[in-house]
Amino acid sequence: MPDMNTPQALEVIGHHRTDEVVIATMTAGQFWPKFSRSPRDFTHAAPMGSACSIALGIAIGRPDLRVIVLDGDGSLRMNLGVLLTVGQEAPPNLVHCVLENGVHGLTGGHPLAGGGRPEVLADMARAAGYRNVHAFRDAASLDRALQDILRTPGPTYVSLRVAAAFDMKESYAI
Repeated sequence: MPDMNTPQALEVIGHHRTDEVVIATMTAGQFWPKFSRSPRDFTHAAPMGSACSIALGIAIGRPDLRVIVLDGDGSLRMNLGVLLTVGQEAPPNLVHCVLENGVHGLTGGHPLAGGGRPEVLADMARAAGYRNVHAFRDAASLDRALQDILRTPGPTYVSLRVAAAFDMKESYAI
């Protein structure tokens, strides 16, 4: 089991975030306002699977801004084709962070297809043409690496292996 939960991962991102545009969806969208209240934040829950597409459009339209997308593994699975589009367009200012817990958290923890293989999405991103692919299981490692990740030209995929809310002993209360 991973050693971090969603709020811990988002807290690290919020700590390192400067003026980047942040697109947050699903569970990340529920927690992100606790860690950031920037006018460059956009949170949404529908349509599921669209967060990276929205972020890609902004990254292409505003190459002067770094864009971080806070996605979920269930949400990304709804639109896997976006990985190919990101790889093809190769925006150097896009950082795609995926909270990977192997379940559809907002619908009660239903298991994901391929959820037992958390590396599968990172492998797909790499094969699709993402320049950088990283994976983290704990907040301390993420914290040590994130500043460099945010400075390195992308597109970048960041797998954040997090425990599902019902797997954690501590509360997810906002």
